[in-house]
Amino acid sequence: MGLNQQVAELDKNIEARFRDHHAFDAITSMPVRGSSSVPSSWPPPAADMTVGTADRLAGFGGVAPVPRDSGKISGNLRRPQRDDRRLQRVFYTSALFSIRHRDESRQFYDRKRAEGKRQTQAVLALARRRVNILWALL
Repeated sequence: MGLNQQVAELDKNIEARFRDHHAFDAITSMPVRGSSSVPSSWPPPAADMTVGTADRLAGFGGVAPVPRDSGKISGNLRRPQRDDRRLQRVFYTSALFSIRHRDESRQFYDRKRAEGKRQTQAVLALARRRVNILWALL
């Protein structure tokens, strides 16, 4: 059996297990390009999502900033160090895809750009908003 056949068989197994997941309908209801990445990233292995929040999912997915305050300095935000890069890529790509294909997402992105945010910051803000929507669907 060749390597390509093994990879194809593994993809089929992942897809089949993902279809059995209780959140399959909610996750696939949101337009995501490259949705084959979602099954391998969901659910986050280090997080118990039954007692979680949208903030916890966003933090684990790397789309929520972490405070880095100390002493007299406050309001210092940085990227989290312990995030799932694959899940972050799924959220980011989903946001980029929705900007092109959803008017509501395009309006949100344009509003963030008008507020002075850079392109990456505006896309991450949209990704964070989409995490909140996904959590509400779940």
